[in-house]
Parts: sequence; C-alpha cells; structure tokens
Amino acid sequence: MSAVNASRPGPVLVLQDLHKTYRLGQHVVPALRGVSLAVQPGELLALTGPSGSGKSTVLNLAGLIDRPDAGRILLRGSEVQALDTTAATLLRRDAIGFIFQGFNLVPVMTVAENVDYPLFIANLPAAQRRARVAEVLQAVGLQEHAQHRPDALSGGQRQRVAIARALVKRPLLVIADEPTASLDSVTADAVLDLIRAQAHALGTACLIATHDERLLRRCDRVVALRDGVIEQASLPNADYLADHQADHQAGRQGLAA
Repeated sequence: MSAVNASRPGPVLVLQDLHKTYRLGQHVVPALRGVSLAVQPGELLALTGPSGSGKSTVLNLAGLIDRPDAGRILLRGSEVQALDTTAATLLRRDAIGFIFQGFNLVPVMTVAENVDYPLFIANLPAAQRRARVAEVLQAVGLQEHAQHRPDALSGGQRQRVAIARALVKRPLLVIADEPTASLDSVTADAVLDLIRAQAHALGTACLIATHDERLLRRCDRVVALRDGVIEQASLPNADYLADHQADHQAGRQGLAA
C-alpha cells in the first residue's frame, strides 16, 4: 500500500470534479459531469439514481478500474487517478475491497479458500492468512461452513462470503454494487448489519451503489445522481456522527494483532 499513507487523518476517499465521457460509435456520451464527494472512515455512503445516472462510472473510477477524463481521486490524501496500470492494480489489491451483486465466488474453491484468495495474491505468510480467514469467517458467522463450496450455500450465505473476502485484507475502502439486490428482506437487513458492523470496527469507508430502499434508509448518507451530476445529497446520519469515531477506535484496538 505504498502509494498511500493509510494512517493519514481525514476522508478515506475524495472525488473532486470528476468528468468522464464514453464514445459510442459517432456519439460522445457524458457519463459524469463534475461529480465531487468524500467518504469518511467507517461511513456507508450510498449512490442512487436511475440507470445511466453515473453510479457504475463512479464505482469504476473510485475502484481504479477506469480513469477520469478530468478531476482528482484521492485515497487517504494521495492522488491516485494517474497511477499506471501496475501501480493501480497493486493499490486495488491492497487497499480496496469489492462486493458484487452476483457474489463472484470461485465455485471450485471452498469458502475458506475464496476468502483467503486476496491474501494469497498479496503474498501474506500462510500463518497470518489462516488467522485472518478464521477471524473474518467468525465475524460473518460462517466458521462452520469454511470447507463448504459456494453451491452448498444459500444466497445470503454466499453474500456473507463475498463480504468476508472484501474485508479480510482490512481495506481502506469497500466498493459494493447492489449488494442486497438478490436477497430477501430479512437476509438483506442481516447483510447490511454485517457490512456496517465490520466497516465501523475497521474504519473502512464503504461506497455502495443501490436502488434498494431498505439499504438507502440505513446508510449514513445518500447521494442521488442523475445524468452524470449530483442531484441531491443527504446530511450525515446522526447515529453515524455519534458512533463512528468510537467504533473506529475500538475496532482498530481489537483488530491490531
């Protein structure tokens, strides 16, 4: 994670005046037109808006999958939008976790192996990997399913594996694309509780794209996009303002080992 200073205070993610266009045949389509936002440690910020509003583009830029045409992306205060492919890949590997609507689990791997994979590609020692995997599987309530394969799990259990995989490397930022879209109400609530608890404990910032009203009501802030611009942004949730600093400090102490 050499490109950023993980301990630097302030927002985890800052997007400043982002612009992005795509070319479709002879047409140039503006996807983002000056989007700016910041996500704090332990905060769940939801992006919402109709199809084509720019949500996926924001996720792709924040996750260093794509580059803006103009504007700045700062991760813990360091500019990252101009990193070359190798540096962006390494930073994404070390500092950003992804939760996908379709889970994206490897079917031939066990639960433990799926969760371990980000640590394996980061070349962490085997003993440290085993300890991290055991810790996060216990946190998501799947320790008894560690040797099961994804096809033996329910949809909610698979999403919990995906959450564990995103969080096992203790990232600065988690990016989630419609994480509750395929889940029933009870399971969706449980998944959001899990994301919130782990994010607050680790001080991880979460940027979530969703149409799910259940999720929108429970995120710390909501930013509504339309036609590539921010149409509306809510104020921080009062519970978040009161709780996130204490949760962050307690979580860091408990997970320092």
